[in-house]
Amino acid sequence: MSARPIPPGARGTPVHPAASEPPPPVPRRPTPFPGSADTPCSPGPSGGGSRGSSPWWVGAFGALLFAALTWQVAGHGPLRALDEWLGRAPATSHLPAGPAEFCADLGNTAVALPVLCVVMVWAGWQGWRGRSEEAPNDGAPVRWWLPPLAAGLALAVVPALVVPLKLWLARPGPPGMAGGAHDGFYPSGHGATAAVAYGVAALLVIRGVRGRRTGRPALRLFAPAVVAVVALLNVAVGLGLVRRGYHWPLDVLGSWCLATVLLAVWCAVCDRWAGAGAGRAPGR
Repeated sequence: MSARPIPPGARGTPVHPAASEPPPPVPRRPTPFPGSADTPCSPGPSGGGSRGSSPWWVGAFGALLFAALTWQVAGHGPLRALDEWLGRAPATSHLPAGPAEFCADLGNTAVALPVLCVVMVWAGWQGWRGRSEEAPNDGAPVRWWLPPLAAGLALAVVPALVVPLKLWLARPGPPGMAGGAHDGFYPSGHGATAAVAYGVAALLVIRGVRGRRTGRPALRLFAPAVVAVVALLNVAVGLGLVRRGYHWPLDVLGSWCLATVLLAVWCAVCDRWAGAGAGRAPGR
């Protein structure tokens, strides 16, 4: 009798994978815009459904908090009374008035707008340089110009939202602003301008730098460092406004909530319509 052939694996013989297994996925180049795991706007894992909703959740939280603060200010709630009691302490403290005035001026449009314009030009130049290499395979257009343009529009929306709210609420200012030309200090225009201008400028810089130099371990600390610097800058602006008696603390906090909504909308717009990889310089 002839011996039967022993099937593979019957006596512990390892079975090698056949050619039918799918090939490993080709890694994609990281995109410097929201919607990827490498961006601060969408920290979720890439490819998941939660990454697109992340900016909207942040914006919804900012809108709800802004609505709650506005309700307290408009209805003369207990939080407004506490705010006016706490707001008098920094204004009459021994904190240096000169540095406080300097920090408050950083929220002026004449200071924040040129800074944002410089970053917008740089981000647009980076996107224009890399437009030929960033065309996706599915034929979807790459709108490299959208993030810097949306950044400018976000700052332009600030006075369109702040001025009507000030006129509607007509909240009186701190004692140092008594007898001024108008009432209406909530929300703070300087606070919202600084938060939106420097915030969206930081997002443009983070995405541009990450797109130019990928794969460097030092870049893991770049985004947190930029975010920390911008956060401290805005805190300094808020403290300066309160210390100089230009605004109540809730005025500044409300402006930050409003800026959070605008920044979240900017992230969502870039995630949805900018296109993959827009804004990255070639060959870096």
